[in-house]
Amino acid sequence: MKIIMLGAPGAGKGTQAQMIADKYNIPHISTGDIFRANIKNGTELGKKAKEYMDKGLLVPDELTVQLLLDRVANEDCKNGYVLDGFPRTIPQADVLDSELTKLGDKVDYAVNVDVPDENIVHRMSGRRACLKCGATYHIEHIPPKTEGICDKCGSELVLRDDDKPETVQNRLAVYHEQTQPLIEYYDKKNILKTVDGTKDMQEVFSDIVNILNA
Repeated sequence: MKIIMLGAPGAGKGTQAQMIADKYNIPHISTGDIFRANIKNGTELGKKAKEYMDKGLLVPDELTVQLLLDRVANEDCKNGYVLDGFPRTIPQADVLDSELTKLGDKVDYAVNVDVPDENIVHRMSGRRACLKCGATYHIEHIPPKTEGICDKCGSELVLRDDDKPETVQNRLAVYHEQTQPLIEYYDKKNILKTVDGTKDMQEVFSDIVNILNA
């Protein structure tokens, strides 16, 4: 079972991807993790990716797909995988589709976690992070025991720049321009499944499981 997770930043697709991976015993794969692993291990593909990243450039789609295919060729992916954060654009989806077709393979489901922009802005602006130990909270859903203080290490909690409303609006604008067209792309391939991401996290997961088990 090969699954692509779609959804705006802050929609919760990463959380759902991990829950799917745990339930079905398949790897949760993000391109960021692949880049880091290849660079750390000094692979040829990793060295190429690092050249672009060191210059502040985006890694080209073809190289990103090669890194991805190299990862999914591993034994732990033989029963499937969940892709989180890739593809982000139509060209990336085309390259991925073309390369998988050459291998006689294909994506089974594209799961879109649908959350309106205003919900995402509200949701992300409520996040708080501890810069010392990395713990994360939400002022409504997962509040710390003492307001503004990390439960784990007692350090001050902050609203990260990434989670500030103006930054979130910019990220959403990029998403709508570049990534949202993938929804139509996968719909045309008849593999798109959309779930209501405004529901409770466990309810969203139940809806996804019902789709995958259908």
